[in-house]
This record gives sequence, structure tokens and C-alpha cells, in this order.
Amino acid sequence: MIQANPLFDPTSRSTAASPNQPEPACARIGNLVVMGVSGCGKSSLAAALCQSMGGRLIEGDDFHSAGNKAKMQAGLALTDQDRASWLAALGHELGECAGGTVLSCSALKRAYRATLRAASPGLHFVFLDIDLEHAMARVQARAGEHFFHPGLVRNQFDVLESPLGEPRVLRLDARQPLSTLCDAARDWLAHPIPTQPDHFNEDKTS
Repeated sequence: MIQANPLFDPTSRSTAASPNQPEPACARIGNLVVMGVSGCGKSSLAAALCQSMGGRLIEGDDFHSAGNKAKMQAGLALTDQDRASWLAALGHELGECAGGTVLSCSALKRAYRATLRAASPGLHFVFLDIDLEHAMARVQARAGEHFFHPGLVRNQFDVLESPLGEPRVLRLDARQPLSTLCDAARDWLAHPIPTQPDHFNEDKTS
């Protein structure tokens, strides 16, 4: 059984807390998305963070429709329309949680991330950055175990709009060991983060 950690425990705040007692980190960070292209390791990092901090895990792939999974298994790239209901479902899940939830989701486009931010104000993103060669090798290694077709990896890079410059985003090198990534994300989340606007110039090119 996973033990709750105050960093991701929305019930940990006491109404009679001592003035000298630090505010629980969950009050500052809210919910978190671990994002990136297929093969970057977002599901592994999201699970590791939840395991170490006692948060709620949402595996984005579980919310794809049967039709979406069939398309990806056949090597057909999803369209914005295909992803619309998927993102709406993920946004609903995030909106049900005041904090302490970690979502693994590709969130490739700014518009997709805007949908999630609208559902969960103050949302944080950990962007697992990886090159095509390493991503392709990882996806090919799991072929037969996951519905995602290796032939779609390049398309994910074509679609990706970097989140760098957006509010509350941490970039990590996805090639680092999982334990290193987990420690870096936890350290980032555990420290006070200056308030930043949720609105930014979406017209700029990536």
C-alpha cells in the first residue's frame, strides 16, 4: 500500500496548523503532468513519483477510446479531432482533484496543454525531452507489449510543440536514470515556485 506523503496529500493541511509549520507543498503545486513523445518514459516517471510521494496516478493511455487505440496499433496518426474527447476526459479527471494527481500524457501541442490547464489551474508539467533515435529504440523494444506502433514515433516529433517558455514547466533529459529524474522532479516540486500567469503568447512559433 502506498503511503501518502504531504507533498501530494490534499488532506494533509491542518486547519489549526502552527504559524511556524511550513505550508504543505501540495498547496503550492496542485496537479502535475509528465509529458513528452512516445518512448520518453513518462509513464515510468509518473508512476515513480506517485510511488515515492503517495499521489494519485492517471495513466493517459488508459483513457484512449478503442478506436484511437486501433488507429495507433495500425500505424495511423491521431488527429486533433481524435484527441479531443481523450483530452476532455483527462481534463475531467484532473478537475476532480484539488491536488496530488500525476497524469502521464503526451500533451504534444500547446492547445492540448491549454485544455488541461483550463481544467486544472496552476497545472505543472515535467517535459521529458528525448531525441528521435533513443525514442525509436525504446518503442521498438516494447513492440508487441503496447498498442503504439513504432512507425508513429517520427510523427510525434513532427507534432510536438515544445512547452519551454510556458508557465510551470520543468525540462528533464529523458535519457537520465529513472531515479535521477524522480529526484529532480521532486526537488523542483518541493521548493516554492513563483506565481506565473497561465496565459502566454500562443501565437509564437515553437
